[in-house]
Amino acid sequence: MKKLSMDELDRVSIEDFKQQEKLPVIVLLDNVRSLHNVGSVFRTSDGFAIEQVILCGITGRPPHRDIEKTALGATQSVDWVYVEDTKAAIEQKQKKGYTIIAIEQASGSTYLHQFQPLADEKYVLIFGNEVNGVSDEVMPLVDACIEIPQFGTKHSFNVVISAGIVLWDFYRKIKLQ
Repeated sequence: MKKLSMDELDRVSIEDFKQQEKLPVIVLLDNVRSLHNVGSVFRTSDGFAIEQVILCGITGRPPHRDIEKTALGATQSVDWVYVEDTKAAIEQKQKKGYTIIAIEQASGSTYLHQFQPLADEKYVLIFGNEVNGVSDEVMPLVDACIEIPQFGTKHSFNVVISAGIVLWDFYRKIKLQ
C-alpha cells in the first residue's frame, strides 16, 4: 500500500467545483463562536460538495486567518453568506422549499441512522453554538430534529465532528444508494 500523491488525487479546480452538482444540503451555523470550528466546517462542506454555508449571529466570517487556518482554502470553493438573524435565514430558505433540520438533542428528535433524506428534497442542517447548541428561539421553526446517538459519558460532540458525521450520512444515503 502506498499513499497517493497530490497529483494522483486528481482534485477538481475551484472553478470546476463551483460548476459540479452539489449535495442538496445547506449548512447553517447558529452562533458558532470558534473560528477554527467555522473553518473546519467549511473544509468538511467542501469535501461533501454541499450547496452553501450560512453563517449567523456571532459566527465569524471570512476572511479571517483563524478560519483559513483550518479551512485550507475552502472558503473560496464553498458558497457562503452571512445573515445576522438566524430566524430570518431559516424563513428565507423555507420559502424556497428547504426542509429545515436542527442537529440537536431534543424531545421528539430522530436518531441519525433512522432518518432517511430524500434525493429530490433540499435540506438546511442547523448546527448550534458549542455550549448552548441550536438557539431556543430557532427550535420552533424547524421541520425536524436529528440526534446523533452517543454512548459515552459526554453529552455532545464538537460541532465539527457533528457536521462531519451528519454530512457523511446524508451523502451516503443520497448519493451512494
